[in-house]
Amino acid sequence: MIYRAIGIMSGSSLDGLDIAFVEFHESSGTWQYEIKAADCYPYSEAWVQQLRGAIQLNALDYQLLHTEYGHYIGSQVNAFIAKHNLQYQVQLIASHGHTTFHAPAQKMTGQLGDGAAIAAVTGINVVSDLRAMDIALGGQGAPIVPIGEKLLLGNYTFFLNLGGIANISYNHPDKYIAFDVCPANRVMNMLAQDEGKPYDDGGQMAATGNLNEGLLKMLNELEYYRLPYPKSLANDFGTDVLYPLLNSSGVPVADALRTMVEHIAVQITEPVLAMLKKQPPATGSAGMKLLATGGGAHNIFLMERLQAALQPAGVELVASDKDLIDYKEALIMALIGVLRWREENNVLASVTGASRSSIGGAVWIGQEA
Repeated sequence: MIYRAIGIMSGSSLDGLDIAFVEFHESSGTWQYEIKAADCYPYSEAWVQQLRGAIQLNALDYQLLHTEYGHYIGSQVNAFIAKHNLQYQVQLIASHGHTTFHAPAQKMTGQLGDGAAIAAVTGINVVSDLRAMDIALGGQGAPIVPIGEKLLLGNYTFFLNLGGIANISYNHPDKYIAFDVCPANRVMNMLAQDEGKPYDDGGQMAATGNLNEGLLKMLNELEYYRLPYPKSLANDFGTDVLYPLLNSSGVPVADALRTMVEHIAVQITEPVLAMLKKQPPATGSAGMKLLATGGGAHNIFLMERLQAALQPAGVELVASDKDLIDYKEALIMALIGVLRWREENNVLASVTGASRSSIGGAVWIGQEA
């Protein structure tokens, strides 16, 4: 079977709306894919402020933003389709939305971006609310990308996504494990913005800074890191916990960035070592590879520090091609939508801790009958 779908992702770093048009080929349970077109549509400052402040809104204004943002996503998809001459080729749209509230302990998660509005604007069938079913089943609702890693990218021992939040997956044949590791780009971008820069390009500022051991120890001792997986992070752990600690420490921004880079490297390496010890890979330690994607994979200094930390464990850090680095999440959202359309499991309970794996997503019929 061949499926042609658009996947949409808005990450917590608020850099823009990622849209990918993907062609999938499925034969006897084996999946192949090709990213036919992909773009990131940067948010205007007005949209950045609206999305950043969404959790402070009253109920009515939040719902109005939910609707408005859905119409905005639909208009961006229409622009993407026109730019790449994809008229009448897109069979399905899968939209992750923009995460605002995330409280799995209370069986609640919230993503802005009304799926009905997207369907109405585009005239294309839409799958949205991708995390809701897993949350209702007692899961963390995150990470949800492992299903795509397993079906599309299965030749690596580990998968690492360095977005606003870093999450890691362990591709073990007995049990697929994945969880949110720590805040990443969102916090580093906030620090760079204190110096008037949108982000630390290539990690150049961090590379000039000095590691503050006391601050690093304080970050590494935060309670979340002692919790067992499955576990997931809300955006406010980075914005309301880590960033204030770094910002109030009194160290120069370059030192804060350097320390944050080391914090990320430590928090990724420690669970890798723990998982390898608890569940050694079936093929032994030879040839273990970790595929890094997400915007943080462009941070050269972070990649250098991470490889240095992983090397004693015999894990090789691999950065993929630019499209996979930048659009992996949008690619997998498209796959999750296709699996929902096929009524097949698209969220793994072994990852989220839900009572069972599930078929997640609400379907909105945009096509006329």
